[in-house]
Amino acid sequence: MMTTDTPSAPHTHRPIRSFIRREGRLTTAQIRAINELLPSLELKAEGDVLDLEAVFGRSAPITLEIGFGNGESLLHMAAAAPDQDFIGIEVHRPGIGHLALGVERLGLRNIRIVAEDAVPFIQSRIENASLDRLLLYFPDPWHKARHHKRRIVQTEFANLVSQKLKQGGLWHLATDWAPYAEHMRTVLDNHPDFSSEHVGIGEAARPSWRPETKFERRGIRLQHAVFDLLYRRTIIPKPTA
Repeated sequence: MMTTDTPSAPHTHRPIRSFIRREGRLTTAQIRAINELLPSLELKAEGDVLDLEAVFGRSAPITLEIGFGNGESLLHMAAAAPDQDFIGIEVHRPGIGHLALGVERLGLRNIRIVAEDAVPFIQSRIENASLDRLLLYFPDPWHKARHHKRRIVQTEFANLVSQKLKQGGLWHLATDWAPYAEHMRTVLDNHPDFSSEHVGIGEAARPSWRPETKFERRGIRLQHAVFDLLYRRTIIPKPTA
């Protein structure tokens, strides 16, 4: 039911969300994966701060990806770096099932899955200064000007990422929407906790560790430029004695 603001009604703050839920059809294999494989891979969005060494059974660099889509890029990265651990966040259940099937097929032990919104999970379950990398590849650009406030890359979210990255940790963003790339640069170039490492404006600068994604291939077919933006969490100098 729609409501109308009145002069006396307070305006509520709209929390940043990392997704709009768009459910697709699940295959029989994906249903099996969600029912049988996901429980051993899943990290719940709510709960106490995670002990990531206990989660993975070792101490290793941690990469968190927001919005892994069908999971192919995350599978590729995790298989190529068995000495690192990965957390993938996605709400699209066919993609979650696809990733779980890939984990089973490849026998990977270094992936965990969050099947809920990224922001509350990062706020409550990720310890401060614990992430080595945060990946945000091809988030919804919210093309219309009136929807720009829904973009996940805002100063408020950058403050959260700054808290969770280790000093010297990397935030890697990618988009095929030039106005959103400009928005990302505006937010992060002016943030005191980050310094840019991409060349120029980040166009056509995909690092070797980032696989090409399904969304990227679609953007290229539409003749969109692709931007990879790299921001390093500023290292705070230790005070001298």
